[in-house]
Amino acid sequence: MGEHTSREDDVTTSSRAEATEDSEPDAPVKHASEVDWRKIKDQSAGLLASIARWLGIIFAAFLVLDVIFVIGEANPGNGIVLFVKSWADSLSLGFKDLFTPKDPKLLVLVNYGIAAIFWLVLSSIVARLIRRVGGVSA
Repeated sequence: MGEHTSREDDVTTSSRAEATEDSEPDAPVKHASEVDWRKIKDQSAGLLASIARWLGIIFAAFLVLDVIFVIGEANPGNGIVLFVKSWADSLSLGFKDLFTPKDPKLLVLVNYGIAAIFWLVLSSIVARLIRRVGGVSA
């Protein structure tokens, strides 16, 4: 039993010696309490870029759903349809009456479709800018 303890001590001592020989003398010693601010900055920029991208996708989804409801002649008194319509009207910005065809279905399809594409493109550009400014590779 005494031998077993002695061998463990030898292994531990030799491991420490190898670790000391392998490490560079000028390398900074990292402590557990040090914070890697670059990593935090990269993660924050990535998170903000993802949020921007998802917002654009959600906004475009509201617009596309409204187009589907109009073309499919959904019940305009339904709560879901009213909710989507109110959001789509707000998100269509200046595109709501960009084109004025006589067919109301075509009007919604073209104008809200352009607004949906606008939100997708804008969110993509904003996400790339956030990543670039934040130093995160895309």
